[in-house]
Amino acid sequence: MRSNYKRLGGYIRPVDERNYDRALGEDNLYGISVTKEFIISHANLVGVSFDGYKVVSPRQFAYIPDTSRRGDKIAISLNTFGEKIIVSSICSVFEIIDENALLPEYLMLWFMRPEFDRYARFMSNGSAREVFEWECMCGVELPIPCIDDQRKIVRDYEVITRRIDLLRKIDENLEKQALIYFHSTVDNLEKNNVLSDFACITMGTSPEGETLNDKADGEVFYQGRSDFGFRFPSIRLYTSNTIRRAKQRDVLMSVRAPVGDINIAKEDCAIGRGLAAIHPKDNCYSFLYYTMKELYYELKRFNDEGTVFGSITKDDLAALKIQLPSPSDRENFESKVRPIDNFILNNEFEIISLQALRSNLLSGITKGI
Repeated sequence: MRSNYKRLGGYIRPVDERNYDRALGEDNLYGISVTKEFIISHANLVGVSFDGYKVVSPRQFAYIPDTSRRGDKIAISLNTFGEKIIVSSICSVFEIIDENALLPEYLMLWFMRPEFDRYARFMSNGSAREVFEWECMCGVELPIPCIDDQRKIVRDYEVITRRIDLLRKIDENLEKQALIYFHSTVDNLEKNNVLSDFACITMGTSPEGETLNDKADGEVFYQGRSDFGFRFPSIRLYTSNTIRRAKQRDVLMSVRAPVGDINIAKEDCAIGRGLAAIHPKDNCYSFLYYTMKELYYELKRFNDEGTVFGSITKDDLAALKIQLPSPSDRENFESKVRPIDNFILNNEFEIISLQALRSNLLSGITKGI
């Protein structure tokens, strides 16, 4: 053990409070996601009794010991709701013994590091399913600086996170405003045109696996909707052998289940077989984006047709009926909405910078600073 690292087992203890009095019910039931959050449960709860469920009090942790089939991540979260909740009895619940020695929020930052996910998966064992046992959790080693330093690290992280959340809310509101402009432009029009009248379509093709890397060697590569964010995809991979390319500002659309999700390319990029790039013939990029958003529910039918796994062909995509205003009306729309979209793009670049800063802060925890 490194000199400034401590064994977590000396700071935590298990909790096993059950909901035997049934004081908590369906409205208090949560699952745990691999994004380290408590989430509303969508399980079928008809006839379910909640008396055996585990209670998680405020500032207590819960995690799912089974790490199998979770994308190499462990599902763990801190109850920050300010009230008791219940989770499945398969979860392990624990709390910090002395918050003057270790802040729950600081420990949660440690758990959010990708290195902890890898550690938890490596330490999990079992044949039918792999489990991160309580003894393994107690064996976690981490730097525990003085409580004032812990508070500063947590405060810095929360300031960055609040700024990111604010920018995303601004973007959502701006997009709603742009949609109002869009509807005022097209709502009186019939669907007398098809998408290919207005846009060119490029179906993605995946390069050989050996050309893919995460070292920024080659061109940015997006495989499918797993790369998508609110409006712009996140860069995970690059390829040294681009086969099909999207231009900056093109609409990227998922063409494999689930069909219809869209993002915007924020740079020239290579696209894999899970995506299509849609490019406006008249450079009215904003009008194209909101047109594709309006086609979302129509595109969802391709998830239910044909094979088990939904998909859409280039011909089907090109033949989608759209409302197409005159060139002058499209240009007028573009003059109003493109500044909004540019503002959202600039916010995205700030979010990327803030996320990098936040990641660096998490990395700095390993040094106990």
